[in-house]
Amino acid sequence: MRTIVITGGTDGMGAALARHFLRAGDRIVVIGRSRAKFDALLATVTSDDRSAAARAEFLAADLSLVADSRRVVEHLQAKHAWIDALVLAASFIRQHRHITAEGREASWVLFFVSKYLFVTGLAAPLCAAERPVIVNTAVPGTRADAIDFDDLEMSEGFTFARSNAQQRRANELLGILAVTDNPDLAYVTWGPTRLVRSSFAGEVGKSMKIAAAVLGTLLGQRPDVAVRPIIGIVDAPTPGRAAYRGSKELALTVGDHDDEDAARLATAVEDQLR
Repeated sequence: MRTIVITGGTDGMGAALARHFLRAGDRIVVIGRSRAKFDALLATVTSDDRSAAARAEFLAADLSLVADSRRVVEHLQAKHAWIDALVLAASFIRQHRHITAEGREASWVLFFVSKYLFVTGLAAPLCAAERPVIVNTAVPGTRADAIDFDDLEMSEGFTFARSNAQQRRANELLGILAVTDNPDLAYVTWGPTRLVRSSFAGEVGKSMKIAAAVLGTLLGQRPDVAVRPIIGIVDAPTPGRAAYRGSKELALTVGDHDDEDAARLATAVEDQLR
C-alpha cells in the first residue's frame, strides 16, 4: 500500500487527488485548514468503500506559518517509515504583501518555505520508498534570474508578478537539491494547461474573484480532469527532474549557475529560519 501526502488536499485539485488515491486503495495524508472539508471529501469515498476511512488521515495546518509546517513534518517523520508520493498543492492567493503573526511574508512562506521544509524534512521517508515522487504544483517556466537573493521576502518593490515568478523559480531550484540527495527521486514541477474550477481561495480583488468564477465556469477544467496527468506521474514516476503543463513535458529552465543558485537559496532559507 502506497503512502501519499497531499498539501492543500481539501479543495480543488488536491481534493480530487485525495479522492482518486483513496479509491485506488492507497493510504492518504491530507494537510489543510478545514476539517469540515476533509470530512465531506471522505464521505464521498466511504459511501462506496468503508475501508477508506482507515486509510485517510487529516492534519490541520496553515502552511503560511513556519511553525505549522514544522509540526506537520515532524509528525510525518515520526509516523511514516516511507512516503511514496508528496504532492505540494496548497494555495492561497494574495495580491499584496502580507506579514503573518510570525513576522514573515505569507506568500513566500506558503509557496516556497513550507515546500522546502517538506521536501528536506521528508527526505528520509521518501528515500525509503521504492519509487518516490514529488509533484510540486509550482507552474514551471519562469526566468532563471527571478530570485532576489538579497530580499527574498520582498520588503521593497513587492508586486504579485515578481512574487509569483520568484516562488516558481525557487521551486525549480528546490528540485536540484532534492534529486542531488536522492537520485532515485522523481521531482516534477507541474501546472495545468488551463484554468481549473475551484473555490479560488485567497485575498484578491472583487474583479479577480468575479473573473475567475465566470471564466472557470465557462472555460475551466473540472479538478478531477485536470489532475489526470498528475495521477499518471505518481503511478509511473521517472527519476530526476521534469516539468509539465498538463500532460505535456516542457524543457527545464536552465540558468548559468543553477547548482550554485540552489545551494545559495538553501543557505538563505536556513538563515531565515534560524
